[in-house]
Amino acid sequence: MMSTKTPQWQKNMRALWFGNFATGAGASMSLPFLPLFISEMGNFPKWQLTLYSGAAFAITFLAQAIVSPMWGNLADRTGRKPMLLRASIGMTISATLTGFSPNVWVLIAIRGIQGLFSGYVNNAYALVASEVPMEKSGKTMGSMTTGAVGGQLIGPILGGYLAGMFGYQIPFFVFGFMMFCAALITMFFVKEDFKPIPHKNKNSFKDAFINIDHRRVVFAMFASSLLIQSATNSINPIISLFVKQLMDNHGNVALVSGVIAALPGVATLFAAPRLGALGDRVGPQKVLLYGLAFSGIVFFPMFFVHSVWLLGILRFLIGIADAALLPVVQTVLTLESPANVTSRIFSYYQSSQAFGSVVGPMLGSLVAGIMDYRHIFLMTTILVIVNFVMVRSAYKKDNVL
Repeated sequence: MMSTKTPQWQKNMRALWFGNFATGAGASMSLPFLPLFISEMGNFPKWQLTLYSGAAFAITFLAQAIVSPMWGNLADRTGRKPMLLRASIGMTISATLTGFSPNVWVLIAIRGIQGLFSGYVNNAYALVASEVPMEKSGKTMGSMTTGAVGGQLIGPILGGYLAGMFGYQIPFFVFGFMMFCAALITMFFVKEDFKPIPHKNKNSFKDAFINIDHRRVVFAMFASSLLIQSATNSINPIISLFVKQLMDNHGNVALVSGVIAALPGVATLFAAPRLGALGDRVGPQKVLLYGLAFSGIVFFPMFFVHSVWLLGILRFLIGIADAALLPVVQTVLTLESPANVTSRIFSYYQSSQAFGSVVGPMLGSLVAGIMDYRHIFLMTTILVIVNFVMVRSAYKKDNVL
Protein backbone atom coordinates (compact mmCIF):
# COMPACT_ATOMS: atom_id res chain seq x y z
CA MET A 1 0.00 0.00 0.00
CA MET A 2 1.46 3.37 -1.05
CA SER A 3 2.19 6.03 1.56
CA THR A 4 0.13 9.22 1.31
CA LYS A 5 2.38 11.50 3.33
CA THR A 6 1.09 15.07 3.52
CA PRO A 7 3.40 17.48 1.63
CA GLN A 8 5.08 20.11 3.81
CA TRP A 9 3.44 22.97 1.90
CA GLN A 10 0.03 21.65 2.97
CA LYS A 11 1.17 21.38 6.60
CA ASN A 12 2.43 24.95 6.41
CA MET A 13 -0.84 26.08 4.86
CA ARG A 14 -2.86 24.58 7.72
CA ALA A 15 -0.69 26.17 10.40
CA LEU A 16 -0.70 29.53 8.63
CA TRP A 17 -4.45 29.28 8.10
CA PHE A 18 -4.81 29.34 11.88
CA GLY A 19 -2.39 32.28 12.10
CA ASN A 20 -4.48 34.16 9.52
CA PHE A 21 -7.61 33.26 11.49
CA ALA A 22 -6.12 34.60 14.71
CA THR A 23 -5.02 37.81 13.00
CA GLY A 24 -8.41 38.36 11.35
CA ALA A 25 -10.38 37.55 14.49
CA GLY A 26 -8.19 39.61 16.80
CA ALA A 27 -8.18 42.71 14.63
CA SER A 28 -11.87 42.58 13.77
CA MET A 29 -13.10 41.99 17.31
CA SER A 30 -11.83 45.43 18.34
CA LEU A 31 -12.05 47.60 15.22
CA PRO A 32 -15.87 47.95 14.96
CA PHE A 33 -15.94 49.37 18.50
CA LEU A 34 -13.11 51.87 18.21
CA PRO A 35 -15.53 54.83 17.95
CA LEU A 36 -17.42 53.63 21.04
CA PHE A 37 -14.13 53.08 22.91
CA ILE A 38 -12.93 56.57 21.91
CA SER A 39 -16.27 58.15 22.87
CA GLU A 40 -15.64 57.02 26.46
CA MET A 41 -12.36 58.96 26.51
CA GLY A 42 -13.98 62.37 26.19
CA ASN A 43 -17.07 64.36 25.26
CA PHE A 44 -16.36 64.76 21.52
CA PRO A 45 -18.70 66.38 18.95
CA LYS A 46 -19.67 64.24 15.94
CA TRP A 47 -17.05 65.64 13.54
CA GLN A 48 -14.27 65.18 16.09
CA LEU A 49 -15.35 61.65 17.00
CA THR A 50 -15.45 60.58 13.33
CA LEU A 51 -12.06 62.20 12.71
CA TYR A 52 -10.41 60.50 15.70
CA SER A 53 -12.02 57.18 14.78
CA GLY A 54 -10.77 57.44 11.21
CA ALA A 55 -7.28 58.39 12.38
CA ALA A 56 -7.12 55.54 14.92
CA PHE A 57 -8.24 53.09 12.27
CA ALA A 58 -6.04 54.41 9.47
CA ILE A 59 -2.73 55.02 11.26
CA THR A 60 -2.07 51.29 11.66
CA PHE A 61 -2.35 50.81 7.91
CA LEU A 62 -0.34 53.93 7.12
CA ALA A 63 2.56 52.63 9.20
CA GLN A 64 2.12 49.21 7.59
CA ALA A 65 2.20 50.71 4.09
CA ILE A 66 5.46 52.54 4.80
CA VAL A 67 7.39 49.62 6.30
CA SER A 68 6.02 46.70 4.23
CA PRO A 69 8.57 46.99 1.39
CA MET A 70 11.39 47.00 3.97
CA TRP A 71 10.02 43.84 5.60
CA GLY A 72 9.55 42.31 2.13
CA ASN A 73 13.21 42.89 1.25
CA LEU A 74 14.25 41.42 4.59
CA ALA A 75 12.01 38.38 4.00
CA ASP A 76 13.73 37.70 0.67
CA ARG A 77 17.04 37.63 2.54
CA THR A 78 16.12 35.81 5.75
CA GLY A 79 12.94 33.89 4.91
CA ARG A 80 9.26 34.39 5.61
CA LYS A 81 9.10 32.48 8.88
CA PRO A 82 11.19 35.05 10.82
CA MET A 83 8.86 37.76 9.49
CA LEU A 84 5.82 35.78 10.63
CA LEU A 85 7.29 35.52 14.13
CA ARG A 86 8.23 39.20 14.15
CA ALA A 87 4.69 40.19 13.16
CA SER A 88 2.86 37.89 15.58
CA ILE A 89 5.01 38.82 18.58
CA GLY A 90 4.85 42.54 17.73
CA MET A 91 1.05 42.43 17.49
CA THR A 92 0.84 40.42 20.73
CA ILE A 93 2.52 43.27 22.60
CA SER A 94 0.91 46.25 20.81
CA ALA A 95 -2.65 44.85 20.88
CA THR A 96 -2.40 44.21 24.61
CA LEU A 97 -1.06 47.72 25.28
CA THR A 98 -3.91 49.26 23.26
CA GLY A 99 -6.38 48.04 25.87
CA PHE A 100 -4.57 50.09 28.50
CA SER A 101 -4.78 53.37 26.51
CA PRO A 102 -5.68 56.24 28.90
CA ASN A 103 -6.64 58.70 26.14
CA VAL A 104 -7.22 58.94 22.40
CA TRP A 105 -3.69 60.17 21.59
CA VAL A 106 -2.03 57.22 23.30
CA LEU A 107 -4.49 54.92 21.53
CA ILE A 108 -3.58 56.38 18.12
CA ALA A 109 0.16 56.19 18.89
CA ILE A 110 0.04 52.52 19.95
CA ARG A 111 -2.01 51.60 16.88
CA GLY A 112 0.67 53.27 14.77
CA ILE A 113 3.32 51.13 16.47
CA GLN A 114 1.17 48.06 15.83
CA GLY A 115 1.26 48.88 12.11
CA LEU A 116 5.07 48.95 12.14
CA PHE A 117 5.17 45.32 13.33
CA SER A 118 2.19 43.93 11.42
CA GLY A 119 2.32 41.84 8.26
CA TYR A 120 1.49 38.31 9.37
CA VAL A 121 -1.15 37.62 6.70
CA ASN A 122 1.01 39.07 3.92
CA ASN A 123 3.97 36.84 4.79
CA ALA A 124 1.70 33.81 5.22
CA TYR A 125 0.44 34.35 1.65
CA ALA A 126 3.99 34.81 0.38
CA LEU A 127 5.27 31.62 2.04
CA VAL A 128 2.41 29.50 0.71
CA ALA A 129 2.57 31.13 -2.74
CA SER A 130 6.26 30.25 -3.03
CA GLU A 131 5.53 26.55 -2.39
CA VAL A 132 2.09 25.69 -3.80
CA PRO A 133 1.90 23.89 -7.20
CA MET A 134 0.74 26.37 -9.84
CA GLU A 135 -2.29 24.29 -10.84
CA LYS A 136 -3.59 24.53 -7.26
CA SER A 137 -2.76 28.17 -6.62
CA GLY A 138 -6.28 29.59 -7.05
CA LYS A 139 -7.98 27.11 -4.73
CA THR A 140 -5.14 27.31 -2.19
CA MET A 141 -5.08 31.10 -2.03
CA GLY A 142 -8.87 31.07 -1.72
CA SER A 143 -8.60 28.60 1.18
CA MET A 144 -5.94 30.75 2.85
CA THR A 145 -8.28 33.72 2.57
CA THR A 146 -10.96 31.83 4.50
CA GLY A 147 -8.60 31.85 7.50
CA ALA A 148 -8.47 35.64 7.78
CA VAL A 149 -12.08 36.02 6.67
CA GLY A 150 -13.29 33.33 9.07
CA GLY A 151 -11.56 35.28 11.83
CA GLN A 152 -13.19 38.48 10.63
CA LEU A 153 -16.51 36.66 10.83
CA ILE A 154 -16.10 35.38 14.38
CA GLY A 155 -14.19 38.41 15.71
CA PRO A 156 -16.87 41.13 15.62
CA ILE A 157 -19.54 38.86 17.11
CA LEU A 158 -17.25 37.65 19.90
CA GLY A 159 -15.92 41.19 20.39
CA GLY A 160 -19.44 42.59 20.54
CA TYR A 161 -20.38 40.11 23.24
CA LEU A 162 -17.20 40.74 25.26
CA ALA A 163 -17.42 44.52 24.87
CA GLY A 164 -21.08 44.55 25.90
CA MET A 165 -20.42 42.36 28.95
CA PHE A 166 -16.99 43.49 30.17
CA GLY A 167 -16.06 46.76 28.44
CA TYR A 168 -14.31 47.84 25.26
CA GLN A 169 -10.78 47.09 26.56
CA ILE A 170 -11.29 43.31 26.78
CA PRO A 171 -11.29 42.59 23.00
CA PHE A 172 -7.79 44.11 22.75
CA PHE A 173 -6.50 41.76 25.43
CA VAL A 174 -8.05 38.77 23.67
CA PHE A 175 -6.43 39.96 20.40
CA GLY A 176 -3.05 39.94 22.11
CA PHE A 177 -3.59 36.41 23.45
CA MET A 178 -4.64 35.10 20.04
CA MET A 179 -1.51 36.52 18.39
CA PHE A 180 0.59 34.88 21.11
CA CYS A 181 -1.00 31.53 20.15
CA ALA A 182 -0.31 32.28 16.47
CA ALA A 183 3.35 32.93 17.30
CA LEU A 184 3.66 29.57 19.07
CA ILE A 185 1.98 27.64 16.23
CA THR A 186 4.18 29.37 13.65
CA MET A 187 7.32 28.64 15.64
CA PHE A 188 6.68 24.92 16.09
CA PHE A 189 4.63 23.84 13.06
CA VAL A 190 5.82 25.95 10.10
CA LYS A 191 8.92 24.71 8.28
CA GLU A 192 10.44 26.71 5.46
CA ASP A 193 13.02 25.43 3.01
CA PHE A 194 14.38 28.89 2.30
CA LYS A 195 17.05 29.75 -0.27
CA PRO A 196 18.25 33.38 -0.10
CA ILE A 197 18.15 35.26 -3.38
CA PRO A 198 21.46 36.32 -5.00
CA HIS A 199 22.79 39.64 -3.76
CA LYS A 200 22.50 41.31 -7.17
CA ASN A 201 18.74 40.73 -7.28
CA LYS A 202 17.75 42.02 -3.89
CA ASN A 203 18.38 45.71 -3.72
CA SER A 204 16.03 47.61 -5.99
CA PHE A 205 12.37 48.05 -6.76
CA LYS A 206 13.11 47.62 -10.47
CA ASP A 207 14.82 44.24 -9.99
CA ALA A 208 11.65 42.73 -8.56
CA PHE A 209 9.83 43.25 -11.90
CA ILE A 210 12.54 42.29 -14.41
CA ASN A 211 11.25 38.76 -15.04
CA ILE A 212 7.54 39.53 -14.87
CA ASP A 213 5.86 39.24 -18.27
CA HIS A 214 2.65 41.17 -17.58
CA ARG A 215 3.94 44.06 -15.51
CA ARG A 216 1.01 46.31 -16.38
CA VAL A 217 -1.37 43.70 -14.96
CA VAL A 218 0.72 43.36 -11.77
CA PHE A 219 0.70 47.13 -11.24
CA ALA A 220 -3.04 47.12 -11.93
CA MET A 221 -3.42 44.50 -9.18
CA PHE A 222 -1.59 46.80 -6.75
CA ALA A 223 -3.86 49.70 -7.67
CA SER A 224 -6.91 47.44 -7.58
CA SER A 225 -6.11 46.20 -4.08
CA LEU A 226 -5.76 49.84 -2.96
CA LEU A 227 -9.18 50.72 -4.38
CA ILE A 228 -10.82 47.52 -3.08
CA GLN A 229 -9.56 48.21 0.43
CA SER A 230 -10.60 51.87 0.17
CA ALA A 231 -14.14 50.89 -0.79
CA THR A 232 -14.46 48.02 1.68
CA ASN A 233 -13.00 49.84 4.69
CA SER A 234 -14.50 53.29 4.12
CA ILE A 235 -17.42 52.54 6.46
CA ASN A 236 -15.47 50.55 9.08
CA PRO A 237 -14.37 53.39 11.40
CA ILE A 238 -17.91 54.61 11.88
CA ILE A 239 -20.01 51.47 11.30
CA SER A 240 -21.03 51.31 14.96
CA LEU A 241 -22.11 54.97 14.80
CA PHE A 242 -24.19 54.30 11.67
CA VAL A 243 -25.81 51.26 13.28
CA LYS A 244 -26.49 53.35 16.39
CA GLN A 245 -28.23 55.93 14.16
CA LEU A 246 -30.32 53.27 12.38
CA MET A 247 -31.35 51.76 15.74
CA ASP A 248 -32.28 55.19 17.18
CA ASN A 249 -29.80 54.49 19.97
CA HIS A 250 -31.90 51.58 21.30
CA GLY A 251 -30.79 48.01 21.99
CA ASN A 252 -27.35 46.38 22.15
CA VAL A 253 -25.54 48.56 19.60
CA ALA A 254 -22.16 46.84 20.18
CA LEU A 255 -23.51 43.35 19.46
CA VAL A 256 -25.55 44.41 16.42
CA SER A 257 -22.55 46.34 15.07
CA GLY A 258 -20.46 43.22 15.48
CA VAL A 259 -22.96 41.13 13.53
CA ILE A 260 -23.22 43.74 10.75
CA ALA A 261 -19.41 43.93 10.57
CA ALA A 262 -19.18 40.13 10.41
CA LEU A 263 -21.79 39.44 7.73
CA PRO A 264 -19.48 40.00 4.73
CA GLY A 265 -17.17 37.40 6.24
CA VAL A 266 -19.97 34.81 6.30
CA ALA A 267 -20.41 35.07 2.53
CA THR A 268 -16.69 35.33 1.78
CA LEU A 269 -15.90 32.31 3.94
CA PHE A 270 -18.02 30.03 1.77
CA ALA A 271 -17.53 31.75 -1.58
CA ALA A 272 -13.74 32.35 -1.64
CA PRO A 273 -12.54 28.74 -2.21
CA ARG A 274 -15.25 28.17 -4.84
CA LEU A 275 -14.48 31.37 -6.72
CA GLY A 276 -10.76 30.62 -6.42
CA ALA A 277 -11.33 27.20 -8.01
CA LEU A 278 -13.51 28.86 -10.67
CA GLY A 279 -10.63 31.23 -11.40
CA ASP A 280 -8.36 28.20 -11.96
CA ARG A 281 -10.80 26.97 -14.63
CA VAL A 282 -11.95 30.12 -16.45
CA GLY A 283 -9.14 32.56 -15.58
CA PRO A 284 -8.84 34.88 -12.57
CA GLN A 285 -9.27 38.00 -14.69
CA LYS A 286 -12.90 37.12 -15.52
CA VAL A 287 -13.73 36.41 -11.89
CA LEU A 288 -12.15 39.71 -10.84
CA LEU A 289 -14.04 41.81 -13.40
CA TYR A 290 -17.41 40.21 -12.62
CA GLY A 291 -16.67 40.62 -8.91
CA LEU A 292 -16.01 44.34 -9.35
CA ALA A 293 -19.21 44.79 -11.36
CA PHE A 294 -21.26 42.97 -8.70
CA SER A 295 -19.59 45.02 -5.97
CA GLY A 296 -20.69 48.28 -7.58
CA ILE A 297 -24.24 46.99 -7.99
CA VAL A 298 -24.44 46.15 -4.26
CA PHE A 299 -22.73 49.25 -2.84
CA PHE A 300 -25.05 51.76 -4.52
CA PRO A 301 -28.33 50.68 -2.80
CA MET A 302 -26.67 51.07 0.62
CA PHE A 303 -27.09 54.83 0.17
CA PHE A 304 -30.87 54.36 0.57
CA VAL A 305 -30.74 52.06 3.62
CA HIS A 306 -32.92 52.99 6.61
CA SER A 307 -33.03 49.57 8.25
CA VAL A 308 -30.38 47.52 10.02
CA TRP A 309 -31.83 44.38 8.40
CA LEU A 310 -31.45 45.72 4.86
CA LEU A 311 -27.93 46.93 5.66
CA GLY A 312 -27.13 43.42 6.88
CA ILE A 313 -28.43 41.80 3.66
CA LEU A 314 -26.41 44.13 1.46
CA ARG A 315 -23.30 43.65 3.61
CA PHE A 316 -23.71 39.88 3.15
CA LEU A 317 -23.82 40.34 -0.64
CA ILE A 318 -20.69 42.49 -0.47
CA GLY A 319 -18.98 39.47 1.10
CA ILE A 320 -19.64 37.49 -2.08
CA ALA A 321 -18.08 40.28 -4.12
CA ASP A 322 -15.09 40.37 -1.75
CA ALA A 323 -14.56 36.64 -2.35
CA ALA A 324 -14.06 37.42 -6.04
CA LEU A 325 -11.68 40.32 -5.44
CA LEU A 326 -8.67 40.11 -3.10
CA PRO A 327 -8.20 36.28 -3.31
CA VAL A 328 -8.19 36.57 -7.10
CA VAL A 329 -5.72 39.46 -6.96
CA GLN A 330 -3.47 37.24 -4.81
CA THR A 331 -3.79 34.41 -7.34
CA VAL A 332 -2.78 36.72 -10.20
CA LEU A 333 0.28 37.88 -8.24
CA THR A 334 1.15 34.26 -7.40
CA LEU A 335 1.03 33.25 -11.07
CA GLU A 336 2.95 36.32 -12.27
CA SER A 337 5.70 36.45 -9.60
CA PRO A 338 8.97 34.47 -9.83
CA ALA A 339 9.68 32.61 -6.58
CA ASN A 340 12.80 34.66 -5.75
CA VAL A 341 10.84 37.93 -5.54
CA THR A 342 7.53 36.65 -4.13
CA SER A 343 8.03 38.32 -0.73
CA ARG A 344 8.78 41.69 -2.29
CA ILE A 345 5.84 41.50 -4.70
CA PHE A 346 3.50 40.60 -1.84
CA SER A 347 4.99 43.32 0.35
CA TYR A 348 4.18 45.89 -2.38
CA TYR A 349 0.73 44.35 -2.55
CA GLN A 350 0.37 44.75 1.21
CA SER A 351 1.49 48.37 0.98
CA SER A 352 -1.20 48.96 -1.63
CA GLN A 353 -3.79 47.34 0.59
CA ALA A 354 -2.60 49.32 3.57
CA PHE A 355 -2.73 52.63 1.70
CA GLY A 356 -6.29 51.71 0.70
CA SER A 357 -7.08 51.09 4.35
CA VAL A 358 -5.81 54.61 5.05
CA VAL A 359 -7.47 56.42 2.15
CA GLY A 360 -10.89 54.73 2.49
CA PRO A 361 -11.46 55.33 6.22
CA MET A 362 -10.16 58.89 6.11
CA LEU A 363 -12.34 59.75 3.11
CA GLY A 364 -15.26 58.00 4.78
CA SER A 365 -14.73 59.91 8.02
CA LEU A 366 -14.48 63.19 6.07
CA VAL A 367 -17.67 62.48 4.09
CA ALA A 368 -19.52 61.39 7.25
CA GLY A 369 -18.38 64.47 9.16
CA ILE A 370 -19.41 66.90 6.42
CA MET A 371 -22.57 65.19 5.16
CA ASP A 372 -24.03 61.95 6.51
CA TYR A 373 -22.90 58.38 7.09
CA ARG A 374 -24.84 57.01 4.12
CA HIS A 375 -23.03 59.28 1.63
CA ILE A 376 -19.98 57.07 2.17
CA PHE A 377 -21.66 54.43 -0.02
CA LEU A 378 -21.87 56.81 -2.98
CA MET A 379 -18.14 57.38 -2.63
CA THR A 380 -17.42 53.64 -2.54
CA THR A 381 -19.54 53.05 -5.65
CA ILE A 382 -17.42 55.58 -7.54
CA LEU A 383 -14.22 53.88 -6.33
CA VAL A 384 -15.47 50.50 -7.60
CA ILE A 385 -16.35 51.94 -11.03
CA VAL A 386 -12.87 53.47 -11.34
CA ASN A 387 -11.35 50.13 -10.33
CA PHE A 388 -13.34 48.19 -12.94
CA VAL A 389 -12.31 50.52 -15.77
CA MET A 390 -8.63 50.48 -14.71
CA VAL A 391 -8.35 46.67 -14.41
CA ARG A 392 -10.15 46.03 -17.70
CA SER A 393 -7.88 48.51 -19.48
CA ALA A 394 -4.72 46.88 -18.05
CA TYR A 395 -5.83 43.41 -19.13
CA LYS A 396 -6.57 44.62 -22.65
CA LYS A 397 -3.25 46.45 -23.03
CA ASP A 398 -1.31 43.38 -21.87
CA ASN A 399 -3.42 41.15 -24.18
CA VAL A 400 -4.62 39.04 -21.25
CA LEU A 401 -8.35 39.29 -22.01
